[in-house]
Amino acid sequence: MIIGIVGPCASGKTTLISALHWEGVQFRHIAQEHSYVPTMWRRLTNPAVLIYLDASYEVTCKRRRLNWTEAEYQEQKNRLSHARENADLYILTDYLTPQDVIQTVKNYLSMRGIIQQ
Repeated sequence: MIIGIVGPCASGKTTLISALHWEGVQFRHIAQEHSYVPTMWRRLTNPAVLIYLDASYEVTCKRRRLNWTEAEYQEQKNRLSHARENADLYILTDYLTPQDVIQTVKNYLSMRGIIQQ
């Protein structure tokens, strides 16, 4: 089973994926934020579950000291709009710790019967 993870830069995708490991479940970062093809997330992996991690422009700049403009951030959000509309789980990570995000995902996947906690 493939769980896809999408979101703008510095929203927590890499941190989440590195923390989650279950036999029979693959977590994949889908670099949709860099693609002009709205359905690239589906073409690349066609995940059983799509998780969208989000973060505000201000938070992304603080987390990774990104040197980008708000217009570049908005362009990523535009590229991600189809994935967000089709996401099974949406998490705004601005005020959450990495552990909070991990637990939210675990709870969701457990509720769906995908994993056991």
